[in-house]
Amino acid sequence: MDQATLDRQYSPSSRVPSLAAYLTLYERRSEAARRDHPVRAGLRYGPHPAELLDYFPGRPDPGPGRGRPPLLVFVHGGNWQALGRAESAFPAPPLLRAGAAVAVVEYGLAPGTGLDAMAGMVRRAVGRLLDRAEELGFAPDRLYLCGTSAGAHLVAMALLPGPYEEPAGGPDVSGRIAGAVLLSGMYDLEPVRLSYVNEALRLDEAAALRNSPLHRLPERLPPVVMARGGNETEEYVRQHERMVAALRGRAEVAEVVAERRDHFDLPGDLGVRGTELGDTVLGLLGLGPERGGTSG
Repeated sequence: MDQATLDRQYSPSSRVPSLAAYLTLYERRSEAARRDHPVRAGLRYGPHPAELLDYFPGRPDPGPGRGRPPLLVFVHGGNWQALGRAESAFPAPPLLRAGAAVAVVEYGLAPGTGLDAMAGMVRRAVGRLLDRAEELGFAPDRLYLCGTSAGAHLVAMALLPGPYEEPAGGPDVSGRIAGAVLLSGMYDLEPVRLSYVNEALRLDEAAALRNSPLHRLPERLPPVVMARGGNETEEYVRQHERMVAALRGRAEVAEVVAERRDHFDLPGDLGVRGTELGDTVLGLLGLGPERGGTSG
């Protein structure tokens, strides 16, 4: 495809009437989440100024032998160069009502922060949360990662086993993640490198390959929910389908295609009972219907 087409394919806002309206909604709903629910805001997990997270405690799980609630760690999107904690707490309320704890992770953004460092920050956030599980009150064997768009890519990178070069690389947390939810992500970064997005990322061919989880998946992975909206660009659909195919045989995979959702409103279904994504994610966390989808 020509450059203009490729750039449009990696601009999901090209499929919606107003990106600004979604960003305003994210911010307002996130403000409401922090106003209406207890939160420990701005917990530091690393040395970079952006290495902060907001932790929303969950209630004890009444399930037999459970006690402490599961934790869902949410990693925001924004093409690796926008958004943060302030706009990213909006998925928390329905998850909290269902009985989960929620952590919202902020990380450094391009161009000031490279992609290797961003991936390391997410791993470091997970490691720090696990270290503080008893203090924070969640079950350390029930930590789940969820990312949307660029956040889905960073979550997928956290599933890959190390070793990683410190300090940028972060710890290897792959064996301590109970499951993952990947929403509308990018998993092969070579076409991203060739698009306008690389003006901020500054990836060379080696860095794009190193940061492409599609090409680095281990033999076994924890359960994964793979979801996308029905209104996505063809490249996002292709990236999703390739990742689903690569995961089969390596993990229990639940695939969700929410036909009435797009790239930006899909995360709003997280934890919402009666939606396909919400029920599937709650099933993954052990808080609702059994996991749907197809086993790999």
